Amino acid sequence: MLTADIQAKLTEYFARLTTEIQLKCWTSVAEQQGELEALLAATAACHEQVTYERLETISPYPYFEIHRNHKPTGISCTGVPTGHEFSSLVLAIMNCDGQGQLPDETTRQRIQALKGGAHLRTFISLSCTNCPIIVQALNHIAALHPEISHEMVDGAVASQDRDELDVSSVPSVYHEGKLIHAGRATMNELIEILASHLGSADLVASGATPQRFDLVVVGGGPSGISAAIYGARKGLSTAIITETLGGQLNETVGIENFISIIYTEGSQLAAQLVEHVREYPVTILEHRRVKTIKSLAGGTRGQELQLSTSEVIHAGASIIATGARWRELGVKGEKAYLGKGVAYCPHCDGPYFKGKDVIVVGGGNSGVEAALDLAGIVRSVTLFEYQPELKADKVLVDVLKSRDNTHIVTSAAVEEIMGDGSQVTGVRYRNPHDPEAAAKEQASAAVFVQIGLVPNSNFLAGFVDLSPYGEVIIDEKNRASVPGVYAAGDVSTIPYKQIIISMGEGAAAALAAYEDSLVPV
Repeated sequence: MLTADIQAKLTEYFARLTTEIQLKCWTSVAEQQGELEALLAATAACHEQVTYERLETISPYPYFEIHRNHKPTGISCTGVPTGHEFSSLVLAIMNCDGQGQLPDETTRQRIQALKGGAHLRTFISLSCTNCPIIVQALNHIAALHPEISHEMVDGAVASQDRDELDVSSVPSVYHEGKLIHAGRATMNELIEILASHLGSADLVASGATPQRFDLVVVGGGPSGISAAIYGARKGLSTAIITETLGGQLNETVGIENFISIIYTEGSQLAAQLVEHVREYPVTILEHRRVKTIKSLAGGTRGQELQLSTSEVIHAGASIIATGARWRELGVKGEKAYLGKGVAYCPHCDGPYFKGKDVIVVGGGNSGVEAALDLAGIVRSVTLFEYQPELKADKVLVDVLKSRDNTHIVTSAAVEEIMGDGSQVTGVRYRNPHDPEAAAKEQASAAVFVQIGLVPNSNFLAGFVDLSPYGEVIIDEKNRASVPGVYAAGDVSTIPYKQIIISMGEGAAAALAAYEDSLVPV
């Protein structure tokens, strides 16, 4: 079940363990039981510090728990954690022993301040690339908090539980049978979500004495990491503030236009970038977001950044590299049916609508690619585009038109996503170019929104000049309207939003910041 290479890697990882880890498997008659037992046994066979045990306790599904020194860690799994989720299993084993990339002290304090007594269940799909991010973050939380437990649930295996909860999107996090989160989220966002649902003890503000850096990069994607590396190489004391290292790369599947690399995947490229930046003396403040930024008082060069963790950072110069996020339709029903048929990731949620009719909103490349991906899974796909013509590349449009189960509706503005209270049932739309056009309706089991990106620049409003689209306006050297503030990547006004361009812009911004730092105030 495990290749020789994987076994060798696991042997190397598990040799670091300082305590005994037990994989305790319940007994089940489910068809996947044998596969789970084989996987756990093969994993445990890689090192004596990890053992496998089959219990007589009966479970309706394949199920196991991770124990440390024969005591529950709060981490469990329903299903067989293969594919992306095998990494989650390995990381959970290491995390239970205090190994791996654990959250920093401030983040640990925030986790331990959460009120306990909670069992969280995350429904996942083994084909989902976003699911491991949620699973690994919640496993971290369970490993660090003695009164919070977390169970990964493969919805394809636990079909009865999935149907009882009406799970139609992954990842979906449940507490006491209620959906508390659907879709992608950062560790910081999950902590905030849990604090709102469970409660949290007040923490003493850790920012009484500001930390000072020559250069602060806000954002940990390709442009942010590039900027930090170049800043450190110039000898500037440098910090990155980010919710998640890797940024939007973690949501990207295949990458075929990164020059010199014929093909890679977003998660792999993100891991390589993180490995690279860790080779430099860069302070990484992860699982945080900047709430406000302002110029330092008294004519002092630099900025003051207030973080979501109450920390205060003083920067000689700041590079804004916060990227962008999926744009929402902003129509009635969109938020109400998120996770109940409204989705933004066709790779993650497409399998839940096998054999059903779905709608994709957006006629650009991402929308057409989503429609093509879904066409191989669902019964039919209808693509809605606001403009009279699709904006996607002709080669993609031609392929879409050649499919028997795809349909295109242009001049269509979605006004409402309709549902029956528990699931999406369709959309109401209208021709935006004809004031007298009557509204129309189309039935659908799901609506996949693919209408582009919106810059993550809300915290900058009123501080620097923004374009009508919310982008930070920059000059030829990436300078924003406030001296000492720069921007790079998708959050800026650079015309082309590409990974390779963002990396170059991050480097350029750092070089400009260094160059300007040499000029006396």
